[in-house]
Amino acid sequence: MPTVSVKRDLLFHALGRTYSDEEFDELCFEFGLELDEITSEKDIISREQGDTKAEGASDVILYKIDVPANRYDLLCLEGLVRGLQVFKEKMEAPRYRRVSPTSGEPQRLVITEETAAVRPHAVAAVLRNITFTQERYDSFIELQEKLHQNVCRKRTLVAIGTHDLDTISGPFTYTAKPPDDIRFTPLNQAQEYTATELMNLYKTDSHLRHYLHIIEDKPVYPVIYDSNGIVLSMPPIINGDHSKISLNTKNVFIECTATDLTKAKIVLDMMVTMFCEYCEEPFTVEEAEVVYPDGRTFQYPELAYRKETLSGDFINRKVGISESTERIAQLLTKMCLRSEVMSDGEQIEVEIPPTRSDVIHACDIMEDAAMAYGFNNIIRTTPRTYTVANQLPLNKLTELLRQDLAAAGFTEALTFALCSQEDIADKLLKNISDTRACHIANPKTAEFQVARTTLLPGLLKTLAANRKMPLPLRLFEISDVVLKDETKDVGAKNNRRLCAVYYNKSPGFEVIHGLMDRVMQLLEVKPGRDEGYHIQAAQDSSFFPGRCAEIFAHGKSIGRLGVLHPDVISRFELTMPCSALDIDIEPFL
Repeated sequence: MPTVSVKRDLLFHALGRTYSDEEFDELCFEFGLELDEITSEKDIISREQGDTKAEGASDVILYKIDVPANRYDLLCLEGLVRGLQVFKEKMEAPRYRRVSPTSGEPQRLVITEETAAVRPHAVAAVLRNITFTQERYDSFIELQEKLHQNVCRKRTLVAIGTHDLDTISGPFTYTAKPPDDIRFTPLNQAQEYTATELMNLYKTDSHLRHYLHIIEDKPVYPVIYDSNGIVLSMPPIINGDHSKISLNTKNVFIECTATDLTKAKIVLDMMVTMFCEYCEEPFTVEEAEVVYPDGRTFQYPELAYRKETLSGDFINRKVGISESTERIAQLLTKMCLRSEVMSDGEQIEVEIPPTRSDVIHACDIMEDAAMAYGFNNIIRTTPRTYTVANQLPLNKLTELLRQDLAAAGFTEALTFALCSQEDIADKLLKNISDTRACHIANPKTAEFQVARTTLLPGLLKTLAANRKMPLPLRLFEISDVVLKDETKDVGAKNNRRLCAVYYNKSPGFEVIHGLMDRVMQLLEVKPGRDEGYHIQAAQDSSFFPGRCAEIFAHGKSIGRLGVLHPDVISRFELTMPCSALDIDIEPFL
């Protein structure tokens, strides 16, 4: 869940009253939010960087509020206050209007066909005669960042650009050019750079370097120019310094470039609806015209209101209450969903504003009604259907085996489900293409590149981390591995396996063999070739030649045991012999 930090005194001033911490916590709960932490800038810096760095930092009390991930309208102070005021029935939900310029044509953004190779969509709008204070300006910038991290998926889907309209002149052109052909002064820099130079410059920037991968491999980079050839921005990386907004900005031109047009419309609607209350004519947004390469024109922002109809009985049944249709309509209105009872007295017409993109189905409306009613006010009732909970057979078998393996003197380990390609391939003397491994598309670290296909690397790494402990070391783990499987709808399957290792001055093959016999005894599988279990010599690159056996149960291969190859041991930074057991326990269900 996103966390919104707001200054407590500023919040209370906007709400028109002061709350105690407990009262505000209760208000948040009623509204479906959570007051996560009460802190200050000084406390945060002190906790993260030490008391020395915190000297001189602000002592202003901050409320950190957890907001549902799909409630983009609550990601800033303005939206939060507006939602709470409507919920407390201190004000009516405002109506947002798109208006034409009082004089002249609307601002125009022309998209060229070159953008199709990188970011083909764009939307735009103008906040006319807006008044910024320091707090409003900070909130405006912070909302952009929150949206970038949330619905914009770190700028991969949508990138927001905001510009001082009085410093530039339309019509604007959104195009794409080779990086060496783009040259401008980026935000907060004093000299011009080409796009190629900028990409190199920002590789060491702690903030912007995370977005470079979005376009750095493209033959052309997106760029927006005004009619005089001045660069407004190079999305999704950086805006131009020429058009940057400030406290003195009166007219703001907002553009959003995107790979997902629907998300771009949502983001633009959020930006303008949250801050149009500070315009000279509150809750109005000046339209802008976007022209596509094929000649189609669209006016933005859409600020679309839509209506849904549902019955009061539907909400009563789903929530478990028995309220009148009129009362349910009142509850929905408290959640910024203007609602009226229709002429038949049974149906409710609900108007969904442009700020509530999270409302998609009737169940979303029902959830808001339940929230407004108060989850704690819903009377507990006995379910009509009686069911008896039961543990999954696989988990029950796993728990029983864990207890008995621990009783056999082995210590349980719990290792990561993700590992490096090297762990499951090179270190085990195997080829990565033979492992049926599921690869992570965008791994954050080399340590977590694939889902594990065997539990053995995790246990060997645990041995390496504890090799100074007294010998012998006996470890086991019973967990899932992930294997590619084209017969599954997701292309992969989980497989529950048991793995154990014995590490000592001697290999201890007899110890690991005895553990296997004990496991089979617990599973009530007797020695034998047909209906029982048996082992036979096998070759496996991970094991010492001539010291590896394949395990069969009920005529099927279920795993292997043996003494690990010295190269495997050394690659995991171990120095003594080690024997291992690895079996599939699912056939025994």
